[in-house]
Amino acid sequence: QEQKIMKIVAALAFLSTAAAFGTFGAKKTVAPVAPAFDVMDLPGILDPVGFFDPLNLAEKADAATMKRYREAELTHGRVSMLAVLGFLVGEKVEGTSFLWDASIKGPAITHFFQVPPVFWILLTVGIAGIETRRAEAGFVNPAETPVDRPGLMREEYIPGDLGFDPLGLKPEDEEEFKIMETKELQHGRLAMLAAAGFLAQEAVDGKGIVEHFTS
Repeated sequence: QEQKIMKIVAALAFLSTAAAFGTFGAKKTVAPVAPAFDVMDLPGILDPVGFFDPLNLAEKADAATMKRYREAELTHGRVSMLAVLGFLVGEKVEGTSFLWDASIKGPAITHFFQVPPVFWILLTVGIAGIETRRAEAGFVNPAETPVDRPGLMREEYIPGDLGFDPLGLKPEDEEEFKIMETKELQHGRLAMLAAAGFLAQEAVDGKGIVEHFTS
């Protein structure tokens, strides 16, 4: 009888020890592996140029860095599109605009020096508000960011998506959204080249862009 009791105790001890290290008959659960980051999956890549990166910036960049690069590209593209529009409209309506008593004249690059100080105050406040909103939406709080990862962006944030869509143009379909992203990137890239060309042309000969078109 005592031998049976000892055998039962030994068996229970063995089972309790084994249970501490694993569960019999249970399947091991493996955490899903996140898909590897591939720059070729990014929007904005079109034939015949393909992925245009002459400086090889993407070679040593990880997903977080490429996300920051894309945010910067979109931001500069949007500013450039506004700049191109400002060049053309500002020069076209000079002398007839209700702003500043229609006293702003000449090439667009000289308009900055003709506007009153209130313009700069309004511009500074507007830019500060937009940039603050963009930083809060896209970037991790600096107090919570690792020292070796400055400028870290939120994982769920889509570069350029600030929730500003008054006309409801943002597609719900993921593929259609990627196509729209590519269109915006292409327009932004063209605008960056155009704005740089406008600046250089007016700085060289002192003539407005609209004047070049009409002369």
